[in-house]
Amino acid sequence: MSGAPQDVNKLTELTYKNVMDQFNPSLRNLVNLGKSYEKSVTGMTLAGKAYFDAITKIGENATMSPVSRELGMVLMEIADVHKKVHFELEQNFKQFHRDVLIELEKKTEMDMKYMNATFKRYQSEHKQKQDSLDRSQTDLKKLRRKSQGKNVSKYEIKENEYVETISSRQMDMQKFIADGCREALLEEKRRFCFLVDKHCIFSYHISNFHDKAKDMLNEKLPSWQNSVESVVLPPAPQLKAHTSPLANMFNPEPRSPITSSLENHSDQGSFNGDSSSQVTSQFSGLNMTKKPRVRTVFPHSAGNSSTLLSFDEGNMITLLIKEEKDGWLYGELEKTRQRGWFPSSYCRSYSEAHISNSSKLGSPVRSPSVTSLAELDEEEPVLLPPPDYSDDFPTSTVIQSMSSPQNMVSLVNGTAKVPFLGGGNPFATVKLRPTVTNDRSAPVI
Repeated sequence: MSGAPQDVNKLTELTYKNVMDQFNPSLRNLVNLGKSYEKSVTGMTLAGKAYFDAITKIGENATMSPVSRELGMVLMEIADVHKKVHFELEQNFKQFHRDVLIELEKKTEMDMKYMNATFKRYQSEHKQKQDSLDRSQTDLKKLRRKSQGKNVSKYEIKENEYVETISSRQMDMQKFIADGCREALLEEKRRFCFLVDKHCIFSYHISNFHDKAKDMLNEKLPSWQNSVESVVLPPAPQLKAHTSPLANMFNPEPRSPITSSLENHSDQGSFNGDSSSQVTSQFSGLNMTKKPRVRTVFPHSAGNSSTLLSFDEGNMITLLIKEEKDGWLYGELEKTRQRGWFPSSYCRSYSEAHISNSSKLGSPVRSPSVTSLAELDEEEPVLLPPPDYSDDFPTSTVIQSMSSPQNMVSLVNGTAKVPFLGGGNPFATVKLRPTVTNDRSAPVI
């Protein structure tokens, strides 16, 4: 230990004061924070247990379903593994409480008393040694004053004794200060080593916990994920073609010009400028069938597909078939009289019923033969093109909300089917293997 005795003594006293005034109060605060930490983790494990208990109940309900039984078992297994992970975490923090918090709390209270007593003992011994040295130096000075002008040899032996005493006490003082400083620094180091050692042990246990949790999850995770990717929806029931009971009545009989005009108007879906189109529109007014109508809420582009329908937001569409097929509807755009398939989620129902198009042109001209047909047949027999919703359907067709690009939902082969007129599906982005169906026929109106 090098340096002046006064500087070394100041370092010793400063070391004791730092331990008593800073380190020990910090340990006491650390204990309080550790208890809050432990309490938070305990609350988290309890909340996690409640959460995965709920997952277990959902899984139990899923096992009652013929198509979700496997997924229900997976949910129950996920909950069980996570409960084990939370249990392991809870056990680690019980050990943290036992090995760290209790030890810190106990040693902090003991150390406050020990360091205070040790520091007082050091100061008392230092003062005692310093007083003895000061007295010896004072006695030497007095002796030297007496020996001045007198027989020097008479006081020489006694003066040498005082000098030896002072030298001995100075060496003892220096050794005491050096040993005291070394002991003070060692005490400080012991406390920091204790703190580091305890938290190294805690870190080791936490590391083992994470490794164990990782192994538990990695062992099960591939099978869980595979159960999701391998889910295949049951085949959708094949839609039968519904033909009007009056459709075959037109085949054996020769068609009149009026009937041909009506059929041409129904197939083309547009008005012509000549007089025959006016006759067609007038006699088509005899059909007072109320067909459901929808209003579009998003724009839709048919692209290169000839069987899809393009429209803008706010357009009105008359449904030619009431039932949707894998999320698609077939209808006629009232603005352009074009017909085609369009996503059911792009529209909302319109309460006002639509009356046949030509009723807006004037009073219908009634004919007994045609009127009787209108009373019997409520829908026109129209053959629809096959819906282009198979695997060849462009994968870029998406439901895109005009308000937010985050509402994009893939509609490939019905894998993200949105309920008709039911709003957005929060689980529409869940990927499932597409349902395979050989039904490519379109219903006949």
